[in-house]
Amino acid sequence: MAKHFDIVPFWVRIVVGLLALANIAFGVSGYFDNSVLFQNSQAGVDLAGLGAQYASYEFAARNLAIGLALLVVAGKGVPESMAIMTITRALVEIQTIAIALLTTGFATGTVVAAVLLGIEILVVVALFKAIAKRDGD
Repeated sequence: MAKHFDIVPFWVRIVVGLLALANIAFGVSGYFDNSVLFQNSQAGVDLAGLGAQYASYEFAARNLAIGLALLVVAGKGVPESMAIMTITRALVEIQTIAIALLTTGFATGTVVAAVLLGIEILVVVALFKAIAKRDGD
């Protein structure tokens, strides 16, 4: 097991752990305040309605699940697992950016998602390099 820790750069584990904590916090907050999901809505969404509540719970559950999985893989230090979960999170960021650009345009949330996507790309590249070095490629 210690072999995994030896090949994964320490900064990568820290960054993945921080991304995990951010996802967990965002997920938990979604269970208590559904305005997080609908904060920039101009469509007059009824935040007290069951549809908005269920959508917020699903959004929160997704973020919480990704966060918990990221936390586990950061703790274990297995580079393949860390790469897979970071790519999963990056795909969510890509979706966020695409939806924002197609619907509301470039906003603060889009910038945050783009910065996080950049960080996630750096992490995945570092993990692929660590795997290649371990495998002698």
